[in-house]
Amino acid sequence: MAWVAINRNEPVVDPKGPPLLTEVVREKIRSFFGRYETKRAVLLPALHIVQDALGHVPWHAMVEIADLLEIHPSDVMDTISFYTHFWTHPKGKKVITVCRSVSCEIMGGAAVLEELKKQLGIEEHESTKDGKYSLVTEECLAGCDHAPCLLIHERLHKRVKPQDVAKLLADTDNDRLSVPRSDLFDAPAASTIAKATRADDSADAAIGTTSDVREMREAD
Repeated sequence: MAWVAINRNEPVVDPKGPPLLTEVVREKIRSFFGRYETKRAVLLPALHIVQDALGHVPWHAMVEIADLLEIHPSDVMDTISFYTHFWTHPKGKKVITVCRSVSCEIMGGAAVLEELKKQLGIEEHESTKDGKYSLVTEECLAGCDHAPCLLIHERLHKRVKPQDVAKLLADTDNDRLSVPRSDLFDAPAASTIAKATRADDSADAAIGTTSDVREMREAD
């Protein structure tokens, strides 16, 4: 009898499982195709879109992303494992990212992190039992002049002290941005682009020109 070796660290994807990416998510990913010369270049925006929709990027979603971008699933996994922003398992509704740079450490960042662990009852890269918060650290949040600082989702909280943590966690709007998000990420659907193309023979009006390959070539 021959024994079959099984690598239990290797994720198992059920090929007969239902798709995880809705058509709305797929359409949003496709809306980025016109901005780049290859579909492969859309990988990072696609990962952001999927994580925003699902809360994380599970193994099955990686396969679906790879199929949509016409690349190998290992390319998706390589990218996810390089960036700490992406999660392969469920995370809390709000992710708290504490800066651990030298500036923040000098100004008391370690004490803020310890108070967060105490208040939340979790360690780094863990989530609270109610699924409300997850806690991680990053090397630098580019807010050295506001040290110590932390992010709750995309909102930067400046000069945080340990005694501020309880009040910060109790604030239901602690992740709400005061400025609108960039239209470069929240691209319109392909149908909107198609309408703009028919109207003026250019999709620039619909998707903007900041990431337009043609414009960058002309500027060279």
